[in-house]
Formats: sequence, structure tokens, C-alpha cells
Amino acid sequence: MTKEYDLVVLGGGIGGYVAAIRATQLGMSVALVEKDKLGGTCLHEGCIPSKALLKTAEMYRQYHHASEFGLEIQDMQINLNKAQERKEKVVNTLFQGVTNLLNQAKVDIYKGTGRILGSSIFSPMPGTVSVEYDDGKENTTLTNKFVLIATGSTPSNLPNLTVDGEFIMHAHHALQLESLPESIVIVGAGAIGIEWASLLQDLGVEVSVIESNATILGETDRDVSKEVQKQLEARGVQIFTNAQLDIGSVEVKNEQVHLQAKTKDRVVDFLADKMLLAVGREANIAELGLQNTSIEMENGVIQTNDTCQTKENHIYAIGDCIGGMQLAHVASAEGVIAVEHMANAKPKPLDTMHVPICVYSHPEVASVGLTEEKAVELGYKVKIGSFPFQGIGKAHINGNPSGFNKIIIDEKTEDILGIHIVGSHATELISEASLAKMLDATAWEISQTIHPHPSLSEGLFESALAVDGLEIHG
Repeated sequence: MTKEYDLVVLGGGIGGYVAAIRATQLGMSVALVEKDKLGGTCLHEGCIPSKALLKTAEMYRQYHHASEFGLEIQDMQINLNKAQERKEKVVNTLFQGVTNLLNQAKVDIYKGTGRILGSSIFSPMPGTVSVEYDDGKENTTLTNKFVLIATGSTPSNLPNLTVDGEFIMHAHHALQLESLPESIVIVGAGAIGIEWASLLQDLGVEVSVIESNATILGETDRDVSKEVQKQLEARGVQIFTNAQLDIGSVEVKNEQVHLQAKTKDRVVDFLADKMLLAVGREANIAELGLQNTSIEMENGVIQTNDTCQTKENHIYAIGDCIGGMQLAHVASAEGVIAVEHMANAKPKPLDTMHVPICVYSHPEVASVGLTEEKAVELGYKVKIGSFPFQGIGKAHINGNPSGFNKIIIDEKTEDILGIHIVGSHATELISEASLAKMLDATAWEISQTIHPHPSLSEGLFESALAVDGLEIHG
């Protein structure tokens, strides 16, 4: 069977389905090919289910401090099965929501594997998509004007290390735990590794983290990284930086994982119930039929221009499969840019300096723009405004006044170069900072904006004043 569309989207994750809906708004006929469930990794194996369990961990942590608020709670227990049931309910509710949105937009959904064909009787150019079905049903051929590749990514493995899903796991295996381990070693201290470290520590698991770099959380602002590490270690998480996992030492024996890591000055032995790999992600592009096109790849990802076009001008790609920031909200923004470019709507290219980056651990981390270190490296002469939540009344009311706000300013132009928040509700507070960055605001303009009292947002107000040493409650 052959059907014709203006656009065929390969992948039904957040980037793909947002692009499909936006395309229909622009008058396109759209087919979306997804071999698994709509919503993709973010909805089913990543962002949403992990944050649902992080909420459980947050509540458990807060209840341990309930007596400070005058509440006496006796014999509180973790019921992981109920937490998992709640997580699945959240996921299923949102899954139905995505399905309904696509149906309302009249996007035709094909549940199968899409492969890009070369030039043929259907088209003189590569790009026709063949949909293959697991049940052996005859393939469907989708001819089109445009193709959008939004196939996402999967967790990276380490060479010569077998992930069995039971003792040595990726994050999506951890999401299905039926019982909590007594101990776990997490390899990798990026956002995923730190979120899991925080979550499991809150639930009473003994957590160790191995990170090969000198700091946790990758290219996060140095002050923020130090604060997160300090708070995690104060809660009992063991963090080993500048540490290399000895893959040859990894052994599962007597239902425990034995391993070693080498730091600068010693070899550390670990014995844990579980091991979690959080060492990055790899693009899902192996079976797309890219060899039938002139699409270029580099370092395992598809190469695109600033409007998400590949070397084949009618084939676009977005999200994790093109590398970059690998964030769900980046994928959806790229999807909109791509389809608007197809429709000659002249979208602006994505500016990564306007993209908020969030880590949902305790403490939360959120940032937009340049770190202080990167700004100095690029040659800026900077002014810094930093203000602790310790000076914010609402933080004390909430019972968690740790962390700070930090604003980095170009001394020459007064423009905001970056804003970083570490502490309670940072991932919500960052939206004001992102808007300020997008509008090319100055710290003075933030300081002239009246912020409600008491509120955590006053921290950004005070840090804006602190740029010039004018903070009120410091």
C-alpha cells in the first residue's frame, strides 16, 4: 500500500509529536511513524517517570523533617509498589493525552519501523519511507515532500561491559525496580547520575558515585557543582571524582556487584547490590536507511544546519539523533523550527544561550547562558551577583534555605551572560531568568521588577542587586 503526505515524521517522542502537530497547524498532511509508544523515551523511560519517583523521594525526605513543622508522623514506610503504580498512572495519563492531541490534529500514526528508501519509481530523490511491521503485515510506502528524523537516543554502554538489567543497569531498568537495593554504585555524575543518586539516597539506599571528570554535572558552573556535591555528601552520598572505572574488575558474584575504580592516589573497592551506568546516550540511527541518502554523520550523530536540514534539503533531523544539548525541550523547539522552515515561515534558529538546563535532584539545579568559567574563557570581563537562599524568608518558611542564585554580567555592556540557581524549586525559578536572557535584559532591569514577598523569586532580585553590591538582605 502506498500513501502520500506532505511530511513523514520518524519517531513519536516529544520532538516528533510536537513537530507533527505544528506541521498540521501550518496546513500540512502528516504521517508519524513510531515503532513503540507515542511519547518516546522522555515520557516512558526518562523525564516523566524519573521525576515521578523523585517526587516520591522528596515527600519521603520532607516527612522525615515533619516534626520541625509541628507534625508527628509515626512508623512511615516506603511502599515501592505503590510509588511505581503512581508513576505508571502519571505516564499513562500523559500517554493518552499525547495520543488524543495527535488524533485531534489528524496526524496519521503508523506503528512500525520506518526506513528511508533511495531514489526509486516513487521518487527521483531519496526520502520515501517504508514502514515495516512486527506482525509480518505488508509494508506501507509513504511518499512525501519532507521527512523529519526524530528517532532519539538510547543509553551508552562501556566497552566490554555487559548490562544485564538486573545487577548492572541503565536508568530505564532502575525505573522498574520492584524493591530497593541496600547499596548502589552509579557510574557517571551527569544529570541522570546525580538525579538517581539523590533519589535513591533519599529512599535510604547507600549510594556511591564514580565520575571520571574533576567535577560532577559536566559543564555546570563551578560554584554550582561544588554546592551540589557538598549537599549530596552531607546527606551521605560518596562521590569519587577523577576516578576511572576498571571495567575488568566488574564482576557479579553472590548476587552482588564487585568493582574497582582508580583515583589519582588510590584504588577504591566497591561492593554493592546494583550498579547503574549513566555515561551518556547514543543516537538511534543505525536502521534508518541513511546509507540510501547523502546525509552526513559525524561522531555518531546526524549533521544538520541551523534550521535542522540535513545534506538532503528535504530531509530534516532534530533532537538527540543530531547530538547537541539532548534535552526534551530542545527537541520540541527544533521540531517547530524544522517544520516552520519547511513551510517557509522563516523561523529563527535555536539559540542555545537561551535554553534552560535543569537537574531535578535535591538540591535542584537550573541555569541559562554561560557559566562564569566559560564567560572568562571567551574573553568577557565579568561582574558577578550572588545571593544565598539563606537570606530569603520563603526559603526559611519552606524549611530549606540552602543554595544560591548567581548572575553573570558583561561588565562592558551590562548584558546578562548567564544565570544559575541551585536550591529548592530552581527548575521553576529559572523561567524568569530564561525570559530575561531572551529579552536581553540587564541585572538592573531585574532589580527594578517588583518581586512578591515572601517568595523564592526574591533570590533572583537580590542577586541582581548584588551585581553592584546593592543587595538589601545580604
